[in-house]
Amino acid sequence: MSILLTGESKTVAIKIYRKNRAARRQASMVDRSAVHGGGPHRPLTAPHVRGSGRGGEGKITVRHRGGGAKRRERCVDFGQSKLGVPARVERVEYDPNRSSFIVLLVYADGERRYCLAWQGAAVGDKIVAGSKTLETPGNRMQLENVTPGLTVFNVELKPNRGGVLFRAAGAYATVMDVTGKYALLKLPSGEIRYVPREAYGTVGAVGNADHGLVRWGSAGRIRRMGRRPQVRGKAMNPVDHPHGGGEGAQPIGLKYPKTKWGKHALGVKTRRRGKYSDSLIVKRRLPKNKK
Repeated sequence: MSILLTGESKTVAIKIYRKNRAARRQASMVDRSAVHGGGPHRPLTAPHVRGSGRGGEGKITVRHRGGGAKRRERCVDFGQSKLGVPARVERVEYDPNRSSFIVLLVYADGERRYCLAWQGAAVGDKIVAGSKTLETPGNRMQLENVTPGLTVFNVELKPNRGGVLFRAAGAYATVMDVTGKYALLKLPSGEIRYVPREAYGTVGAVGNADHGLVRWGSAGRIRRMGRRPQVRGKAMNPVDHPHGGGEGAQPIGLKYPKTKWGKHALGVKTRRRGKYSDSLIVKRRLPKNKK
């Protein structure tokens, strides 16, 4: 069953499961009736190698990762290097490796490639990538030729390196101005930063913006995503966690939350000091409690 949730600016199609068991009572998903129901285009896939939260040395760097349903990697073209060659959307597909949908493009010379789907992408749409094109959703062009006020996604941080910014479902940035060697972008977090004007970006916003409204509903569904159980520190013993110990439920009893190893758990800056791109950030993002 699908239900339409009408907000101030958009209509959301959410699929509500039948409440025939406990795992489905709170579960929902985005309506995929317009998405291709078959498998992916096999030549554009590769085996998906899982790291299970481990770094280059084989040690766990991110906890609570592992397992999950078997899947194949979709080879997505983030750079869209075929400039000036028009392409047609053959189908819109679901990608289990990312939150956004992807589209299978058929170029005029017959080649097929995957790229990120934009909001409103549909079968039969025609797009093109070039230094300057029409400012329609899906077209890719250099930021220096984008009209200020438009939104872009899949933006390059360095020219001709492929898009690395704004690739999650519903993500986008607003082009504020183009001055000198850089284009000024406003990020959804409130941060304002410079990006080289020769960098490419796709007009519009990433599709599947309703991904954040999904309610997973059950632990098993999370396990199939490759995430293992997370145990609260306050539910452990004192020997296992600084928050552990005590009888029943109570506060952590510390001046500030700590990690399992006794370090600050909240409010810690993770950006490396003296990073080369610090000079390109005009305004830092706002804290969560001040948004």
